[in-house]
Order: sequence, then C-alpha cells, then structure tokens
Amino acid sequence: MQLSRLTLLAAFVLSFSVTDVSGQNGNREVTGNGAPSGAHYNLNIIGMSKEKNADMTGNSGHRIFVKLGTRRPDDPVRTRISLREGDTYLVVDADGTDGGAIFELPAGSYYVWARALGRPHGATRMTTCAEDITGEVAEGDICSTGAVLDVTRHKGRSRFKNVTDALTTIELPDGSAAAEACGGTTVSLFADCLEGYFWAYDNNGLRLLQVRFYYEEP
Repeated sequence: MQLSRLTLLAAFVLSFSVTDVSGQNGNREVTGNGAPSGAHYNLNIIGMSKEKNADMTGNSGHRIFVKLGTRRPDDPVRTRISLREGDTYLVVDADGTDGGAIFELPAGSYYVWARALGRPHGATRMTTCAEDITGEVAEGDICSTGAVLDVTRHKGRSRFKNVTDALTTIELPDGSAAAEACGGTTVSLFADCLEGYFWAYDNNGLRLLQVRFYYEEP
C-alpha cells in the first residue's frame, strides 16, 4: 500500500511535467507552487526502503529510484547518480538502490528547480561531484564545497526553489590543485578539466524529490 501511494503521487507529478507558456526564463511567471511557468523536463527521484532487484538499464521513465535511509540527520545513505552528457534529458539507468543510477542531460544553459514531496520530515542533500581519473589533480572524488541542494519536507504545501548552481556547477577551494587545473574556483558541468561527473544524493528519509529542468529561451 505504501508503494502504491508513492507510485500514484509520482504519476500525478509526472502528468504535469511539461507545459508551454511564453516568456523569458529569468522573468517567467511564478506558479502557485513557486516554480516558473514554461516548458520543462520533469525528473522524480524516489526514495525506496528496499532494493528494486531488477535490471533497469534503458528503463527511460522520468524517475530514478534511490536509497531511502532514515530521518536521522547524522545517518544519511548515499546514492551515486552518474551524469552523462547528451543532446536531451534521459534516464539511462533508473535503479540507484544498488548504489548507482545514470542520468543523461545537456551541457547547455538551463534552469533547475526542485521541491521535496512525500511524508513530512524527510530530507536530502544533493552535491555535484566529479572524478580526476588521472590522479594528478586530487585523490578520490572532487565535490562542490559551495552551492549544494539541501531540502526538507515540511508539513503543508511544498514549494520549488532554484537549485541551478547546486546541480550544474562545482565550487572548488581557492588555491586547490583542482581550481588551478580548471582555471578558477567555479567549474561548469562537463568541463574538460574534470571527468566522471555525478550527483551525490545523500538521503535522510525523503520519499520524493521533484526536479524540473527549464529550457533557456532566446
């Protein structure tokens, strides 16, 4: 029954995933839920208490399943959502409950908004990261030390907030080897100076994160 309610909620959200309203992204009208109006791609990130135990490679719905975790703030569970550069938005591997999912998205300009849904008090943190496979810039993962997505599901109506910087850039420490290699402290998604871009999704019991990608208009 719990999964059925969650599935219905995700289906309801998805049914409103694309609209077309004229206007600039920077000056779009704001809807009742706090999100801008206009054409967008909708991605639902769904927290699961159990693994899916199914091969979901190529299962390209507008959703990714991640580990749910508990609501204890000191005990998050991490899912790695690997990012692949492409011409459009596409879920390549929907099952992140085994530790990793894959999402394809463009490297161009767009705006990203997100809100927490589901039961109250769940929370998540989402950080843009990359790898330095050569080992010349840093050992291990390189994650943003600045803008990150931090959301908590409170009681009442949930509203969107702008998370563009958190999900499309990596902020590096000034003077670090990575910053020197990249020519600055702000690195855009898919910049050549780093490799293996991904989102680190640290979940504390959030059932559903709704993410919208708004296309930039001329």
